[in-house]
Amino acid sequence: MEYPIDLPGGGQESTKTLCEGIRAAEGFETFVACPQLLSSSVSDYPYTVITYPSDENRELSKLRRITNFLGRIRWFYKIIRQTAPDLIHVSMSESLITFGALRVLGFFSDIPFVYTDRGLCFGYRKHSMLCIKKTMKYARRMITTTQFNANLWKKEINTPITVIPNTISSAFAAYDPEGRKKAKTAYKTGDVPVIGFAGRISEEKDWGRVPSVVSAIAKEGIKFKVALVLSVYEDRDELIARTVRDGITDVIGKENLIYMQDLSQGEIAQYYYLVDFFIMTSNFESFGKAAVEAMSRKCIVLSTPVGGLPEVIGNRDDLYDIDRPEKLANRIAYLLDHPDEADREREMFYRRYADNYTTDKNIEGHVRLYREILG
Repeated sequence: MEYPIDLPGGGQESTKTLCEGIRAAEGFETFVACPQLLSSSVSDYPYTVITYPSDENRELSKLRRITNFLGRIRWFYKIIRQTAPDLIHVSMSESLITFGALRVLGFFSDIPFVYTDRGLCFGYRKHSMLCIKKTMKYARRMITTTQFNANLWKKEINTPITVIPNTISSAFAAYDPEGRKKAKTAYKTGDVPVIGFAGRISEEKDWGRVPSVVSAIAKEGIKFKVALVLSVYEDRDELIARTVRDGITDVIGKENLIYMQDLSQGEIAQYYYLVDFFIMTSNFESFGKAAVEAMSRKCIVLSTPVGGLPEVIGNRDDLYDIDRPEKLANRIAYLLDHPDEADREREMFYRRYADNYTTDKNIEGHVRLYREILG
């Protein structure tokens, strides 16, 4: 991985969940290679984590990007020689390009490898796409998290593709029937519906559109509170977070905003119990891990129809156009006026999570694939 495994993010969390699950499968031992950890220790993990030095500010200059890339090639070579794996699973695109530089030159040709594309086929820059396609000629399998992305890649590569939907942290595994009641009591929301937004600060999440969505709901005459959770990593992210908060409070007032920041997986699992309607404003989303987290807590999920989200959501009525949030507002108003239908919607989302996106199903899919490749 080209990012520390303790940096919050979908790829990191999915890798942690997968490694923990693989340990329970007979005959497997896992190693994770990633840059130096931010706040945790390698001893904190129940599997082996091997770190290497990396320039976190490589995006600031082209020269630093090149030197960091060359340094990562050297460390990948050293770590692979050290661990002598039977199978290599590359879980991030930049790491695939790094490993690809070695593989294309003939190194480690006797070790099969697979790659999980956590993005979308059309989301890569030209030079990245060229490197990925070149490397994938040597891969035993590509894994995608949605059939939507698999269909895109089938037009670009001949490598076999397996769809294994993404999963969420084991902190979400057990559903507490009293969880919603406890959360509503703790935050004193009463019978007022709570609209939820959550995620990391990034351009793909399109946070600047959140105030306009909140405004559209308010114009429907609905009385509600907003529960906002943001993950902030850089100084500029704080400014974005403050702008989003101010935009929401300008519409509904400070007393109606519940704000939380940088929650752990256990804390975010509890947060979703508070939420009645979880809204995604993303302009680019390969899978939509937050949507699945919300489903696991019986939230009604409303989303933009981008990337793999329609496949994950599964209900056209719960998709909306970010430029016309009136449909979303009308949908919320309708479900509030028809509580029986809202309850059926909650159960539908929970069943969708249980049938498709649990940790067990994700791990079973990977173990089956590993065993197939290893014979």
